[in-house]
Amino acid sequence: MFGYRVPAPDEAMLISGGRRGLGGAPFRVVTGHGKFVVPFFRKTRFLSLAMCESEVTETCVTKQGIALHVRAVIAFKVGNDAESIINAGQRFLSDQDQMSVLTGRIFAGHLRAIIGSMTVEEIVTERQKLAAEVLDTSKTEMAKIGLIVDSLQIQSIDDGDTGYIDAMSAPHKAAIQRQAQIAQAQATQAAVEAEQEAARRQAEFARQTAVVKAEYSAEVDRAEAQAAQAGPLAQAHAQQEVLDAQTELAQRQALLRQKQLVSEVVKPAEAEAERVRILAAAEAQRMKIQAEAAASYDRVALDRMLIDQLPQIVKEAAGGLAGANVNVLNGADGLGEIAAGLVSQGLTILDSVRQNLSGQEPGGNGSEQPRDNGLLQLSARREKKSDDGPVDVD
Repeated sequence: MFGYRVPAPDEAMLISGGRRGLGGAPFRVVTGHGKFVVPFFRKTRFLSLAMCESEVTETCVTKQGIALHVRAVIAFKVGNDAESIINAGQRFLSDQDQMSVLTGRIFAGHLRAIIGSMTVEEIVTERQKLAAEVLDTSKTEMAKIGLIVDSLQIQSIDDGDTGYIDAMSAPHKAAIQRQAQIAQAQATQAAVEAEQEAARRQAEFARQTAVVKAEYSAEVDRAEAQAAQAGPLAQAHAQQEVLDAQTELAQRQALLRQKQLVSEVVKPAEAEAERVRILAAAEAQRMKIQAEAAASYDRVALDRMLIDQLPQIVKEAAGGLAGANVNVLNGADGLGEIAAGLVSQGLTILDSVRQNLSGQEPGGNGSEQPRDNGLLQLSARREKKSDDGPVDVD
């Protein structure tokens, strides 16, 4: 649009003519938006707000009187506030490149002043402290011209041909070299040990390979030998099996023959021997029975004779009681006892006669001991307690 102007994001638009700006400034400041400018009556100029750089190379003398060549880089820009823009616009609007030149000169002076109050050791070892002090001392002057410093970097410090910094760093260099040599020796030793370990592993691998090859070769030879012996071994095993079968057959035949001999010879012989033994035993038993029968023949005849004479003996014994006075006080029981006594006495007499006659040899002269068959005396006396008193038999 005709007469409407807009500054860039890193620029400040300065409008001169007409009303004055802030604080009696000869122009108005516009940033971040556009503004309608009446042509011919208003004039617009643009001030850069971008970052600028200034390099400082200065020879400074330290507190110890040693000259140092110092190189520093300053990063700065115009402040964003209206006051800083007005200050910078009044000083650098027509020649904005002068900002870098003026900033370098300002920092060179402060750098010489700060280095003059420090030793070489402090400067070398405390560069950050040096930069902070330079920034702090230059802050007021830079604000007056509308500039702000973003950073200050000390790029290098050199003492030229004096060799002070080199001498100062010599112990450290020696320590570093010593450490480097130690590290190199350790690295060399580690390399040698690694080579030795690698050689040992190679030798071990070669040994294991040789062992495996030898074992494989031995296994192949063993397999070939077993294959070569397989035929004879199989034939020998077959012959052994045939011999074992023949031996077993012979043993079975011998066992069968033994059983046949036992059944054909031993068993009949044992049966015949048992028959002969039984017949002999039977004959001996028969002869014994015959002898016993012949020996007891006379006794049987005598017993028969005594048995035949027993009724007569009893009769005559009973006859002895014919004249006796017998009183029976116990009724039927008393009579039974008397009869039992008579029979008992008769049997006793019979046993006595048998014993007397058994002492005679059979087939003798036939003489017999005279017997008294006509006279038999019997005396018995029994006492029995009853309700009527004892019973006497005379």
